Amino acid sequence: MINEEAGFEQIRSWLGQRCGIHYTDQKKDLLLQRLNRVQRAFNIERLAEMSRRLGDSAEHDLQLAVMHAASTNHTYFFREMDVLDKFRDMILPKLAKRQDIRIWSAACSTGDEAYTLAIIIAEALGMDALRRVSILGTDISAPVVERAEAGIFGQRQLEQVPPGLLGKYFTPVGMGQYEVIDAIRSRCTFRRLNLKTQPYPFKQPFQVVFCRNILYYFDVADQKATINAIYDVTEPDGFLITSVTESVRELSNRWENVATSISRKPLGSAA
Repeated sequence: MINEEAGFEQIRSWLGQRCGIHYTDQKKDLLLQRLNRVQRAFNIERLAEMSRRLGDSAEHDLQLAVMHAASTNHTYFFREMDVLDKFRDMILPKLAKRQDIRIWSAACSTGDEAYTLAIIIAEALGMDALRRVSILGTDISAPVVERAEAGIFGQRQLEQVPPGLLGKYFTPVGMGQYEVIDAIRSRCTFRRLNLKTQPYPFKQPFQVVFCRNILYYFDVADQKATINAIYDVTEPDGFLITSVTESVRELSNRWENVATSISRKPLGSAA
């Protein structure tokens, strides 16, 4: 019979193998807190029992709950505005005349980033340009994908939205919550996807891929694999946008560094 420490290590290893999420020893307490919520929800007293049940293919709900708890990240609209300004000023002008603008928000959580991008495009290129825009948001967690599809957000996630944009692109629905307007929601599609399951199943490449605030959950091998898999589904002269704390330069020599957080797939590369 395994003890609690061994049970925790097995769960941590399972997360790494199943979805690439890597918790260092420094983040052990954070993972324990998140697993504790799952224990309460499933009435599981010991981590050793949770570890054993995760190995049972019939425990699909538990597996999804553990992945959701481990991957949940605080997110909000207009996060890391410096990076978004570069997207608006450096990249959008290159896409402005495209007949189809395809953007992928990888690890989209509750959809804040995807909807933010649609709003930025509407502001920069006009509402009519949205008809040419398709934004895909993906996340490993089914519950957050469902929340993204609902398009309803509380004030905490909207704190960084300028007041003028809040009134323009959101409708109050009571209880301090706001719903994204249809013109923005209709351009965003959300699906469940495990970034570790490669190659990615996309029929058409993207011009821009946002992969922010997720790579640091992965070990280095999975970071490299993810960055290269994204490269394979990006158009030549397309862009990868990461967080200010995540550098692509040390993970792959296929991408060209353009600016902090901005990498480019060179022209002449295979799509």
